[in-house]
Amino acid sequence: MNRRGGFTLVELLVALFITAILFAIGYGALNQALKNRDSVQRQQDRLVALQRTMRTLVQDFTQTAPRPIRDELGANMLPALQSSTSNSVLVTLTRGGWSNPAGIQRPSLQRVRYVFADGALVRQAYPVLDAAIDVQPRSRTLIDRVKAVTLRYYDGQSWRPEWPPASGNINNLTPAQLPRWRPLAVEATIELEDWGKVTRIIEVAW
Repeated sequence: MNRRGGFTLVELLVALFITAILFAIGYGALNQALKNRDSVQRQQDRLVALQRTMRTLVQDFTQTAPRPIRDELGANMLPALQSSTSNSVLVTLTRGGWSNPAGIQRPSLQRVRYVFADGALVRQAYPVLDAAIDVQPRSRTLIDRVKAVTLRYYDGQSWRPEWPPASGNINNLTPAQLPRWRPLAVEATIELEDWGKVTRIIEVAW
């Protein structure tokens, strides 16, 4: 008897089984590639955030201006750069070079404050230079997943954890000079949850 050409049921099952294995291998490789791409993208975004944070710190500290400000009551002068250990405020400073592309009537100096709160480093910028009770700063989160932020200040002789320092060159300054006194350099250390400690020494322009 003549038999018609074709595949048996066993051959079809074997072919389907081999096809399923190939699809599984291909899906696993594709899934791993997508995971790798997402991981690389997250690391890249993290690196960009860290670079942007350090660039912002460098710009602010480098352009620190010797311009003290008046307090909220207008009676006392606050230093041009003043560290703080109370609450979550790290440092407050007056910086120059405030860009004004729209040509708004305002000074080129800006009062900036850095805050460490809820695991994030936040930059706050005030729309006016001298302190005012009813003026609120504009906040911008620079980087999150931060464990600690440490700032140290170099006065020409040694590194100090606060500014203005309680002793040292401060004894050679008059009361009028003290609010305008700035450090020669600032050491900024950011400890991240995923990348550990990152330190940058920033020279303050004089």
